[in-house]
Amino acid sequence: MIASAEARDMAQSQNWRYFDDGVMGGVSDGSMSLGPNGELSLSGTVSTQNNGGFIQAQTPLTKGQTMGATGLSFHVKGNGKTYFIHLRNRATRLPWHYYTASFDTSDTWQKVILPFEAFGPSSGFLPTSLNADTLKSIGLVAYGSDHRAQVVIKDLQLY
Repeated sequence: MIASAEARDMAQSQNWRYFDDGVMGGVSDGSMSLGPNGELSLSGTVSTQNNGGFIQAQTPLTKGQTMGATGLSFHVKGNGKTYFIHLRNRATRLPWHYYTASFDTSDTWQKVILPFEAFGPSSGFLPTSLNADTLKSIGLVAYGSDHRAQVVIKDLQLY
């Protein structure tokens, strides 16, 4: 784990914002909330109509915050669906550019450890390897198919 302020639960300490595919004409709808113990909840309806298909909670990272980190860890529970973490860095200039890794959920808390080397690029225009030292944001994402999303994460940390 990274010592110092970066090791705090990032789900609780960061400035999260919600957005969905409505920014590009989609019809997915959802919400996010922060619980009293730092839990980040993302829920809603993901729809692929009108070329859409996502809801997301995203938080910015400060320059240098991820220096020396090799991945993310967190606890998660949800409705049994697969969800994603999207990372954006200096190389991800367009909205559909990100590095992604998936994780499954169940109705009980489980720990997820995602090394940065497990993240793949969303586009062939991105370098194949993620440069974690230049990370700009972390996103918790439900996307890709028509479904009801319900996912909660806590203890989000760099390691």
